Amino acid sequence: MVDTMALLPPFGRASRTTRTVEHPAAGLPVDDEVLLDAPDDRLGPALVAAGRGAYDTAAELLAATRHKAQWDYRDGYALRLAAFARSRPEWLEAWYTDAPHDPDVLLVRAQVAVDHAWRSPARAELLRGVSPLITAAARADDRDPVPWRIALDHARGSRAGHTYFGELWEAALRRAPLHYGCHVAALRYLASSWHGSHRECLDFADRAAQDAPADSLVQALPTRAVLAYLNDGCGPGVPPERLAAAADRAIALSARFPAADLWPAAIRNKLTCVLVGLGRWEDALEQLRLIGPYATSFPWSRFSDDPLGGFLEVRDEVRRRTSASARARGARGGHPPGGLAGRVHHGDH
Repeated sequence: MVDTMALLPPFGRASRTTRTVEHPAAGLPVDDEVLLDAPDDRLGPALVAAGRGAYDTAAELLAATRHKAQWDYRDGYALRLAAFARSRPEWLEAWYTDAPHDPDVLLVRAQVAVDHAWRSPARAELLRGVSPLITAAARADDRDPVPWRIALDHARGSRAGHTYFGELWEAALRRAPLHYGCHVAALRYLASSWHGSHRECLDFADRAAQDAPADSLVQALPTRAVLAYLNDGCGPGVPPERLAAAADRAIALSARFPAADLWPAAIRNKLTCVLVGLGRWEDALEQLRLIGPYATSFPWSRFSDDPLGGFLEVRDEVRRRTSASARARGARGGHPPGGLAGRVHHGDH
């Protein structure tokens, strides 16, 4: 099995704090231009306003996603607003005081409560008390699948049985059969309850992707399963061709979005980590070009307390590997047969 941790170089802040690294030949922005978890032009003003204690902009943002049924955007915004509210809760408290039945404030409050419980040693006990908040958010707008994504996360944390999980999953699918957040939550539950049976998790992800349109974020779900497999190392082995197929599916999805676009940045960061784990350096470099300046905490926070520094270190490693490969090809007078430059499969490690 490929050990992703072994392939990722040691993480640290030294290269970032002591120099500005330029990568013009590789088509990458300089290190100092790279941003971590940058908000888009809709979320940014909401966070700025919340920082001043005002909730109106956040309320307008979430209401717009609900009215337009932009469920994937709604899910991402709710997560970011909840993360902000954990350290700056005043605006959220004021919002709830003024509009206690607003579906949008109820959604953020439920997310905050689940996040808080997850970080506590008394997780199971705290999660039991969170259920009414999730129920209130779900009842506030019956079309919204995001409270059901929160419920699926809650089920994983409280170690709910498969029957109850199945009921939640069916309820989520009825509302939005292509909602990526619910699929990720279901995959995480299955990975936890199956205790590392990654082949079954990949089966679930593959079936979901096969049933989804080519431009759906669900096409990236198999790569999420592969990332867990590479970083876990438990359970029966998965054939290399299945790992490669999952990465290829996500590469095709990534190609549908513009370069240096915030929306697919999270997908591309995870895909890059998988490609590094598979030793596909040329493919990883192409994703880094498409990522541009937009790094995301996950998956790099898995390997370092400094996810931005970790991202930059991996980027340097990919650049070095591809440069060395190009020099070697030049010395041999051409490319290796079969178009496999930059790809390293299981047997090569």
